[in-house]
This record gives sequence, structure tokens and C-alpha cells, in this order.
Amino acid sequence: MLTVPGLCWLCRMPLMLSHWGICSGCARAMQMQGKICPLCGLPAAHENVPCGRCLQKPPPWQRLIAVGDYAPPLSTLVQQFKFHPRPELASPLARLLLLRVIQSGKCPVPDLLLSVPLHARRQWRRGFNQSDLLCRPLARWLSCRYSRTALKRLRATPVQHHLSARLRRQNLKNAFRLELPIAGLHIVLVDDVVTTGSTVAEISRLLLRSGAATVQVWCLCRTL
Repeated sequence: MLTVPGLCWLCRMPLMLSHWGICSGCARAMQMQGKICPLCGLPAAHENVPCGRCLQKPPPWQRLIAVGDYAPPLSTLVQQFKFHPRPELASPLARLLLLRVIQSGKCPVPDLLLSVPLHARRQWRRGFNQSDLLCRPLARWLSCRYSRTALKRLRATPVQHHLSARLRRQNLKNAFRLELPIAGLHIVLVDDVVTTGSTVAEISRLLLRSGAATVQVWCLCRTL
């Protein structure tokens, strides 16, 4: 996928501000439609009210905000961003996420942003951590603290999307370590895609055990 400065990455229409990368029409088309549970980020019967699943078994985090489902055109941009790779998409995608956070309302600026870490070997092969690239502009725009080294992945776990939810949980147990004091902090954990939620759940439990006041999850895609 190629882009020309001043044109939308998707529809190729001219942009009012070239650094936005994605026009307002395409941004709206990628957003979640209908009522969404504020806890799990999945479709729900009522807006801003926890769904039945979360009432019975709440996730370890306090809120999940996603731009949209893992489906085209958003999934196309995420795949280009991660696998081709196109790190220049980080800022336009981070802007989509920030707009979604603002639209969700009642989201005060966090004390600390954290990115979901890759194992050192996988990051070396890819050349970057996509969650880290999303956090950098978000921290600048929000004027909040960001640490890319606070979380460390201890094991090179198998690729998650081939595993069942149960195996994902087993795969990730004790896979992360926190290397920063966070007691009393309101934390936002940023990832590109949340599928079963096993990764962000394991990290959220670690953060809360370590004294975090609250944990929110912000992501580009929430797989439905």
C-alpha cells in the first residue's frame, strides 16, 4: 500500500491536514457500530452498561476502548502497519484511537501509558513494537507519562492467534514482569488487537497486584 502526502490512506481523497493520514469519512466507517459493553468492548444490549457476561465474570481491567472490529478496512491498515511494515501508519492509527477515546467520554488523562511488550527476539525480527509506536504520539498528545520498558515479556510464547482461549491463558501465565513502581496510578494499557483478551488480562492482573488504582485497555481492534 502506497500513500501520497495529503491523501487518505484508504480512499485517496485529499486531506485537510496531511499528517492526519485518514479522512473523517473513513475514520467514521471504521468505528464500532451499535451498543458496546464498556468492560469487554463487545456488543451489548445497553450502551455504557456492563453486559451479562461481564456482570457474571468481570474482566480484570476497568474499561476497554476500541476503534473497531478486526475487519476491513481497519484490519487492512493494522496488517500493513505490523507486517509489511509501515511504521508511518502509527500516528494516523493512534489518532483514530484518541478520537475514539474522546468520543467514549468520561476518560480522564491517565497517570501512565504502557505498551504491551513483545519478546526481545520477536521485536528484533520485526524491528519495532507496534504498541510502542502507538503509545508515543498518544503520550505526547495527552501530555502524560509513558514508559516503554516498564513491562517485560519473559518468555517467547507461541503465536497467540493459533491457540484456543484456554491455551492462551496457560501460555501467558507468569509471562510478564513489571519493572516500575506503579502504586496508586491510573494506567492505560495500549495494544493493537485484542482477540480473547488473554494477554491484556494477564498484564492487567499483574498491574493491579502491583498496586495500580485502575487499568484501562485501549486498542485499535476488538475482535468480535
